[in-house]
Amino acid sequence: MKKRAAWHRALLVMLCVVTLSPSVYLLLKREFEYSCPKLEEMSCEDVAITNVDWATMNGIFLPRQRKGKAARFWKEWMTPLEKVTAVKNEVVGWFQKTPITIGTRLQLFTDDELIDRINGATLTMHHPEPRELALEFDQPWEAGVSYYVTVWKENDTYRMFYRSSPDDDSEMTGYAESPDGIHWKRPSLGLYSFRGSSENNIVWVGESESRESHNFSPFLDANPLVNSQERYKAIGGMPPVAFSSYDGIHWKKMGPVALMKEEDMENLMTFDSQNIVFWDNLRKEYMAYFRVWIGGVRSIAHTSSKDFITWEPSELIKIENAPIEQLYTNNVIPYFRSPEIYFSFPMRYVQHREGASDTLFMTSRDGIHFRRPSLDAFIRPGRDMENWSDHSNGTSWGFVPTADDELSLYVVKHYTQNSSAHLRRFTIRTDGFTSMRAPYEGGEFVTKPLVFSGSQLVINAATSAAGSVQVEIQDIYGQPIQKYTLEDSQPFYGDEIERVVTWRQRSELKSLEGMPVRLRFVLRDADLYSFRFAGSEF
Repeated sequence: MKKRAAWHRALLVMLCVVTLSPSVYLLLKREFEYSCPKLEEMSCEDVAITNVDWATMNGIFLPRQRKGKAARFWKEWMTPLEKVTAVKNEVVGWFQKTPITIGTRLQLFTDDELIDRINGATLTMHHPEPRELALEFDQPWEAGVSYYVTVWKENDTYRMFYRSSPDDDSEMTGYAESPDGIHWKRPSLGLYSFRGSSENNIVWVGESESRESHNFSPFLDANPLVNSQERYKAIGGMPPVAFSSYDGIHWKKMGPVALMKEEDMENLMTFDSQNIVFWDNLRKEYMAYFRVWIGGVRSIAHTSSKDFITWEPSELIKIENAPIEQLYTNNVIPYFRSPEIYFSFPMRYVQHREGASDTLFMTSRDGIHFRRPSLDAFIRPGRDMENWSDHSNGTSWGFVPTADDELSLYVVKHYTQNSSAHLRRFTIRTDGFTSMRAPYEGGEFVTKPLVFSGSQLVINAATSAAGSVQVEIQDIYGQPIQKYTLEDSQPFYGDEIERVVTWRQRSELKSLEGMPVRLRFVLRDADLYSFRFAGSEF
């Protein structure tokens, strides 16, 4: 065993010479000490190293074992030089891990994309709070089966579209407005007659055979090249038809939308849902999400288009770490404060429980692979028994800021209950869908290498009276940077949407701008919802 240990040390020296990097030598030396604490009892060839990521030991980031597939740095049949090369390639690869350039973009904790190491902290999903009734479906053309709500804020006006349906045979599209997202009114538009009167808020009726108003889903087209007469678009019907408008009130039909091949449809009920289209300004294309049936299970498919006319072949979205469930809607939308991340609020339909439904929450960074930060419901039916009715608790497509620290979304309640069906506003903290949370005993995590722009670090966080948040800035190797150590970090306690982090009363980070750094967040009875870097003008 002593000969083997000596061979290991010789290997380290050779590796140092090959890489000309003392840091690599130190890292690998510590890795052997970490993996082989008792050289007289075991050999490093016997240690399983798989899917190398980063751990830490005495401040130095090291490759860490993961359970599962076993692999080795080298094979028994390799020559000593081949073994040196194999280890060198692995270790140099760790140091050459490409830093993530985040600039000044807001960073959320909806998944572990930014996290390299975690100890005692957990990714936690939060739940919105119910508020006042936003709209009672109490008009003659509305009643119990009004549904599929779309909401957005446009300049100083909040706009809402929804299926207005007194029964299964009559479907129209209703419209409402609000100055604050809280108090809603139906304008009398005089466009369509209902039971002999045009004093209503109906903006579209369409053909009953194709059920165009059953799931009429409009959006404000953010494509910079959009025709001004078609700034507003929508899809609706089974199969889908496209619509356009210059003001969101007066609509005209554009023609069929081929979101998927006809031979791939199980039946026209494939589209019996709130199917969604929007323009993604980062990807420079229209994105569509819609209902499909796969083996009798309501699922979600996706396609895209550069021009809203020709669509790519559709594909199923992939939901990781989740069971197969009936997803009645999808409500996929880019988060406007961090548009590279998609949020989705599908309604889960539990068919064997008489259609009892709730809302889930999931996110995606590529529009195809989605993750649920928790398998729990995002919005439960609650204690009101009328909300355990078929299809209740579906959320609006779109959520809007209604205060500096608040976002509002709207949930259909008492569905099919003609006398009490309504839309209720729910609120959640800005960026507050998920957080990194640690208990009173404390927890921490370290990010992957990041490259930022700006001169200050701003966090969205909340603590208990005894809790705290501290931040240490490390170099790419996990070494604390002088003046930004944990000891220098001023503990934050409180509850703020935007709080500038300080180290001994100073917040200036200009000297670190453009450098790959790691952030070490140390939490105690606290939630960290998001962070970003900002300029000195913040």
